Amino acid sequence: MEFLKKHYEKVLLGVVLLGLTAGAVSLPLMISGERQAEIDKTNEIVKRAPKPLEPIDLKSTEDLLARASARPALDLASSNRVFNSMPWQKRPDGSIFKVTPGNTGPEAVTILKLTALHTTITLDTISSSDSGVRYLIGVEREAAAAVANRKKKQYSASLNQKNDSFVVREVKGAPENPSELILELNDTNERVSVTRDEPDRKNWPGVRVGAGGPLTLPIMIAGESYIVVAINKGEVVLSAKSNNKKTVVAYKPGP
Repeated sequence: MEFLKKHYEKVLLGVVLLGLTAGAVSLPLMISGERQAEIDKTNEIVKRAPKPLEPIDLKSTEDLLARASARPALDLASSNRVFNSMPWQKRPDGSIFKVTPGNTGPEAVTILKLTALHTTITLDTISSSDSGVRYLIGVEREAAAAVANRKKKQYSASLNQKNDSFVVREVKGAPENPSELILELNDTNERVSVTRDEPDRKNWPGVRVGAGGPLTLPIMIAGESYIVVAINKGEVVLSAKSNNKKTVVAYKPGP
């Protein structure tokens, strides 16, 4: 205690110096901390990610543009009666009816039935003489405009001899007993096949898949031989014997 009484001023001065030294040592650390805090606060404010903008609602503008680009549907032909008068007609019984599309003129025609009209060609007889072999060929045209021309008409023809209906272009087999004649029609230049047993009617009823092939009657179309390779719902597929080219024929039933 005696020492403190004699030297308290020195002790007090030492304590103050010690405090000043501690303050001087901690001051750089405090400055560095404050500086980093200011930098962090600046970065938080300046470098903050902006809030994304909400999408612009353009629906009303798009609706206006669509209305401006669309042309108004103004019918001045069918329903408008200010500039177009409505015709009326009188029936034979005296009643009056309004003329509308489909109830008069060709548009009012109703098809009740369609019947196929055929051209039938038959090889009736074969005769031989000193001048050669001649074939008596009958032609019946159901679609002829004149009734008199619809009856069967016979032609005496030989190879490459032209008449007013056809030309015999090819004789298959022995001339006096041919298996098949190939005729070229004058009006269409189509080539058809004719045998003694089967006439060429340009239609083949009751055919099945494989018709036109071996051990079946030939299917000749425009001088080309075909085979029925498929029969599906709504179509028939034909194959040419010469090159195997497939042809799809759509089925179009009558009313």
